[in-house]
Amino acid sequence: MVETANHQHALPAQSAPPPRPPTSLAVARGPTWTPAEQLQQLQYCIHSNPSWPQTVLLAFQHYIVMLGTAVLIASALVPQMGGDYGDKARVIQSLLFMSGVNTLLQTLFGTRLPTVMGPSAAFTLPVWSIINDYSDRTFTSEHERFLHTMRTIQGSLIVSAFLNIVLGYSRAWGNLTRLFSPIIIVPVVCVVGLGLSMRGFPLLGNCVEIGLPMLILLVFCQQFLKRIHSKAHFIVERFALLFCIAIVWAFAAILTVAGAYNNVPERTKLSCRTDGSHLMSSAPWIKFPYPFQWGTPIFRASHVFGMIGAALVSSAESTGTFFAASRFAGATAPPAHVLSRSIGLQGIGMLIEGMFGSIVGTTASV
Repeated sequence: MVETANHQHALPAQSAPPPRPPTSLAVARGPTWTPAEQLQQLQYCIHSNPSWPQTVLLAFQHYIVMLGTAVLIASALVPQMGGDYGDKARVIQSLLFMSGVNTLLQTLFGTRLPTVMGPSAAFTLPVWSIINDYSDRTFTSEHERFLHTMRTIQGSLIVSAFLNIVLGYSRAWGNLTRLFSPIIIVPVVCVVGLGLSMRGFPLLGNCVEIGLPMLILLVFCQQFLKRIHSKAHFIVERFALLFCIAIVWAFAAILTVAGAYNNVPERTKLSCRTDGSHLMSSAPWIKFPYPFQWGTPIFRASHVFGMIGAALVSSAESTGTFFAASRFAGATAPPAHVLSRSIGLQGIGMLIEGMFGSIVGTTASV
């Protein structure tokens, strides 16, 4: 008899399936995405820093993006409140100052993610409600009406801030985020962000010869120009917005000096001319907001409840942004206790905003 050897063939090793993102946004306790699952097109992650020259340029570019939102919100609300150009400039200064303070709080003590705390469009609706409530009242001057409206906004922000503080530091918000999922957060963030389209796109239509070239140039730089050369790809991918703004601003300045907007409606002048905002001439070069600069806050329950709703929306919006920032930066998804701490700090930031006279609260942005 011939003994036959029993050859055992080794089975090929099966690779473990990549981890899936959690269905609940607050259940992650460890790395959700392995290095193989990171976004490969990113040049910098959470543990890598660009050089100082690039950092300065990128920071200035992000400041320009946030400045546009602050100017847009202030330009839409302050004139309806009865404020003049100087009041608008001071409101913009307060918005920028408090955005910087809240950004430092979040990056140093909150989520420690690369997010910027900027003005939130979710607060525009309760602010409009306050403006409409005082539109039919009689004041000695328009500036007096502006001050009265600002004091009411201050009081509403101060009271609504305590809701975020309680939800955050009681860790109730972290438990609440267990019920959140991407299918809930993404529509909330999109709806709130798209609310600005009612303000932005009509302004583009008022000055289509400036707004349309800006959109075309930005899309061209992002999609086609970076494919021409490797160095062009390096520069355009990082600083496309700075180049587009510089080119379009120079083009608008040439049209203004050439007299293209001398015989046009006032709305077109306000949207197209580079010397029509009067913000630079009305604002001091250096100004630090101080507590209760507009006067003693006014507390009214009807306005407070509307501001509380906006605070909850901005908290949900910030939560979605924190998860997006962690994904883009290659970091671990923030756990529940970090989310609670960040929302509590956002409430402290809203409290400071109400004291320092900001017109809206802030929310996180990538």
